[in-house]
Amino acid sequence: MRLFPLVSLLLAASACAPAADDPPPPRSTGGSGADLVEARVVSRVAFGSCAREDRDQDIWSAIVDADPDLFLFAGDNVYVDLPEVPTRREEFTAAYAALGAKPGWLALQGTCPVLATWDDHDYGKDDAGVEWALKGVAQEAFLDFFGVPEGSPRRAREGVYHSSLHGPEGRRLQVILLDTRTHRTALTRNRGDRGGRGPYLAKDRPDQSMLGAEQWAWLEGQLRIPADLRLIVSSIQVVADEHGWEGWCNMPAERARLLGLIEETGAAGVVFLTGDRHLIELSRLDGGAYPLWDFTSSGFNWGSKTIEEPNRFRVGPVMRVPNFGVIEVDWDGEDPEVTLTGRGLEGERLLGASFPLSALRPGS
Repeated sequence: MRLFPLVSLLLAASACAPAADDPPPPRSTGGSGADLVEARVVSRVAFGSCAREDRDQDIWSAIVDADPDLFLFAGDNVYVDLPEVPTRREEFTAAYAALGAKPGWLALQGTCPVLATWDDHDYGKDDAGVEWALKGVAQEAFLDFFGVPEGSPRRAREGVYHSSLHGPEGRRLQVILLDTRTHRTALTRNRGDRGGRGPYLAKDRPDQSMLGAEQWAWLEGQLRIPADLRLIVSSIQVVADEHGWEGWCNMPAERARLLGLIEETGAAGVVFLTGDRHLIELSRLDGGAYPLWDFTSSGFNWGSKTIEEPNRFRVGPVMRVPNFGVIEVDWDGEDPEVTLTGRGLEGERLLGASFPLSALRPGS
């Protein structure tokens, strides 16, 4: 069994000498603009979010059995602020230590590399943004746990956003992990009748930002890098806009900026991977250069219940059960097939969709 470092894939080859049958280690980024460039073709990616470390995490067995080439942690990887908002670095360290001791998490390390971003609970405070006093402490604990080396660009940034490229031209996967916490300005509270919806209104203000100026500029550069399929990981939903909880819908102008940037750069192959909501669903936004899919997988161990929630962009069912997502690409043939599958605690299929990669090209 191969032992992969976590986000320490960002290390040079000295991090872990590969066995004879291992793929080559990550090479230097050169002029690509990505934090990690890897020659190995990635055909199966698993992802998920919202994993309380004080509960059993049995779902890791199903994730390992899915045999992914890469696992993406989409946020709320631990819940540092439960039961109380942290005041010290030691509270972050203890939460990550609890995750790191989970047998399933340890088994994943022998299966595939892991890349991660965060959401509010591993950031340290429910729904927190730029104002959070311990964001620097939270970032240091996050980078330490995921093995990010001292020389990495991520150590010099304010925020945990980063990117990677996998595979040669024609089979190139780009992974972009956004940070929707460190620079996000205040949301607008709904002080009136919520009608069963969440606590926030969709409202623009001139001082608002979801990503901050530096991350926006970085993202534009990433979208200009040639790639065949791009998985953009946002801890909060991008497409759904009716629920009133946290999402890009809270800042309509910022959401429009994100969608416009994809069109402006001509970036093909975008699929959003999102979390936060303790549910699993697929959403599709039509009307742009090509359909934009938002695959939400959230809630490793948050129990099961019936859910009825409006989402005019939903494709298929919505469920609140332990879940994870799998993205598979059949790179063989003239037009690779992309399959999105939501899976449950035993690996069973919960929902899914398939489409040719050509459907994610401008003008398709």
